[in-house]
Amino acid sequence: MTETRSAFLLGALIGAVSAVVGATLWGLAVLLHGLEPMVIPSTAALLCGGLSGGLAVSGNLAAPIRRGALPGLVLGGAAFLVLTGFGPWSLNPDLHRWWIGLGILFVFGSAVFAARWGLQGLPLQTLDRTLLETLIIRMLRGLGLLFFVTIVAFPFYYMVITSLKSQMELLNNPTDLSLSLKSGWLGLFRAYTEVWHTFRFKHFVWTSTLVSVTTVVITLTLSILGAYAVARLRFPGRAWMARSILLIYMFPAIVLVIPLYSVFSQLGLRDSLLGLLIVYPASTLPVALYMLKGYFTNLPAELEEAGLIDGCSRFEVIWRITLPLSLPAIASVGLYVFMIAWNEFLFAFMFLDDPSLFTLPRGMVSLNSSEVPRQYLMAGAVIVTVPVMVLFFWFEKYLVSGLTAGSVKG
Repeated sequence: MTETRSAFLLGALIGAVSAVVGATLWGLAVLLHGLEPMVIPSTAALLCGGLSGGLAVSGNLAAPIRRGALPGLVLGGAAFLVLTGFGPWSLNPDLHRWWIGLGILFVFGSAVFAARWGLQGLPLQTLDRTLLETLIIRMLRGLGLLFFVTIVAFPFYYMVITSLKSQMELLNNPTDLSLSLKSGWLGLFRAYTEVWHTFRFKHFVWTSTLVSVTTVVITLTLSILGAYAVARLRFPGRAWMARSILLIYMFPAIVLVIPLYSVFSQLGLRDSLLGLLIVYPASTLPVALYMLKGYFTNLPAELEEAGLIDGCSRFEVIWRITLPLSLPAIASVGLYVFMIAWNEFLFAFMFLDDPSLFTLPRGMVSLNSSEVPRQYLMAGAVIVTVPVMVLFFWFEKYLVSGLTAGSVKG
């Protein structure tokens, strides 16, 4: 079998699968636009997607996209229109013509792109087992990535779009997830203004920030000293302590909350932020100790010994040598602790009764009632989610390097 024929057959296979997936996403997009469901001929999409994928890769894969992909895109789209009798323009009378054109472009563009990407760099002289296995792995990886991105991104998209709608729009067409600018930019963010001022989310954000940052400072201070002691110092019980750091995670939080509620009530710590500042570091300290211990163990001990020889105290060695070398791990642990403290709900719900002390998750519960419009609830959820997302993407490189630190010996 020649290389061109192999490329055409494999490209047709990938293009057919991609076209069907793209047609399904096209139909879902129309449904989320608030229009009637649109039935797209899957057989025509399968055949024409195969044609697009095969033509896109039958030439030189290294050719520019305008030469390698354009014929497959144009001929596949034209064949789809011919096979359906130009039916897409009558699939949904309420659908604008540009939606139809963009949909066809998306379906067969995805077929062309997937075919070229799937076969890039593969030896196509013979259809052997290695080639087929590599191709299947690439297809499954692409479909899996698309699936997980969709199920992760859709809830957030739904949350944001719902928060930008008015109560009348939600009542008239609950399934419409498109964005309308008829009310202007001020009207678009009305729910955020109401939530921020009327429902006191401004105060909740300040309280959550105070609790989370304080938790990070306490946890990092104690975990750095504790992890360094376990990694470097020699004392009785060191090995047992190193093995039992994560022992607290054998007990779920729901088991601990009732005894803590009783004890805090007797000590007068319930309905106060001090109670949260005791519980949060206690729950995050074990994993912070475990992560930093692995990192400190892999740091060269000779650097610290040189500092001690030069006259530095043990704390000066930690401050001047160990901490600068451990910034990625410390940043990842700090971000991890901040996310836990920012999103924690169970202890805040059990211990806080005064609305002036509510954290963001606790304040979100106050919105969850039949009297509060749904767009306000979604606007509050966006306010809770966005700061953590921004911090995560900002410190992503530190998080990845810190979490993998200490995983490899030598």
